[in-house]
Amino acid sequence: MGPVTALTYVLPHRLLSSLARRLAYSRNRAVKQWLIDTVTRKFGVDLDEAAEPDRTAYPTFNAFFTRALKPGARVADPDPRSLLMPADGHISQCGPIVPLGDAAGGRRDGRIFQAKGRSYTAAELLGDAEAATPFADGLFATVYLSPRDYHRVHMPWTGTLRETVHVPGRLFSVGTDAVASVPRLFARNERLVCHFDTDFGPMCLVMVGALLVSGVETVWSGVEIPAYGDRITRKDWRGKGIVLERFAAMARFNYGSTVIVLLPPGVAALDPALQAERPVRLGQRLASRT
Repeated sequence: MGPVTALTYVLPHRLLSSLARRLAYSRNRAVKQWLIDTVTRKFGVDLDEAAEPDRTAYPTFNAFFTRALKPGARVADPDPRSLLMPADGHISQCGPIVPLGDAAGGRRDGRIFQAKGRSYTAAELLGDAEAATPFADGLFATVYLSPRDYHRVHMPWTGTLRETVHVPGRLFSVGTDAVASVPRLFARNERLVCHFDTDFGPMCLVMVGALLVSGVETVWSGVEIPAYGDRITRKDWRGKGIVLERFAAMARFNYGSTVIVLLPPGVAALDPALQAERPVRLGQRLASRT
C-alpha cells in the first residue's frame, strides 16, 4: 500500500471533499485559473476536442471539469446490437459476476473482482441483496475516469429509470494503488446506484464517489451527491417516464471517479478486446447482445 493510500484511512474524507467543492465552484479568477492550468498541464487535458477550447473562458474549475465535447468528438459504435462504453477512461476490471449460493435464504448473489485477489459482492455494491439477485452470473465493467477525461457518463443501452439509491460511505481514492490495496473499495465509497429497465431486463449503473469528488449530478434530478447522509436513501422513479436513449448523457462527476455497469446473465458478451488498465472511449463497444 502506497503512503497516499495509507494516509486516506485517517483523513477526514467529507471535510476534504467539502473544501474541494468550495474550490471547484469558486469564481475567483486567480484560483479557478490556477486549478485549470495545473490540471491541464499535469494530466495532459486535450481541450481541442472540447466545445469550449479556451481554458480561460470557464467561469469555475467545475465548469471546466464537466466540460462538454464538440459535436462528433465521440460517436456510438455503429452496430445497433452493441452496448456502449459509458465513459472515457480506463477499464479497471471487467468480467463475470461470479454467483454465490446463500444456503440460509436460497438467494443467489454475485462476487465482483476488484484487483489482486480482492473482490466484493454485488449486494454490497448496490446496498441491497434482493436488487443484486438478477445480476448473479451476469457481467460487470468498472471504468475509471482520471482527471484528464471527459466527465459525463452516457447510457450503454436505452433504459427507463426505475430507482436511484444513494448509499453513504467513505471517500477513498479510486486510483490504481487504492484499488489494489483497499478491501471492498467500491462497496465502501459513497455512491449513487441507478437502476434501469431495458428490453433485455435490468441494467444498473453505479456512480462511485472518491476522495475530493465534490458531487454527482444526473440529467433527471440535478445534484445527488452531496448532500451527505448516514443512511441509504431511495427515490422511486417508476411511472415518471424518464427514458434515456442509448448513448444519451445520464450523469456527470464533478471530479474524477468510477462508474460500474452491471448486466444480467445471458443478454450480452463483453467485447473480447477489453482488458484491465487499457484506455477506453465513450461510445466504443462494451458488449454485444447475444
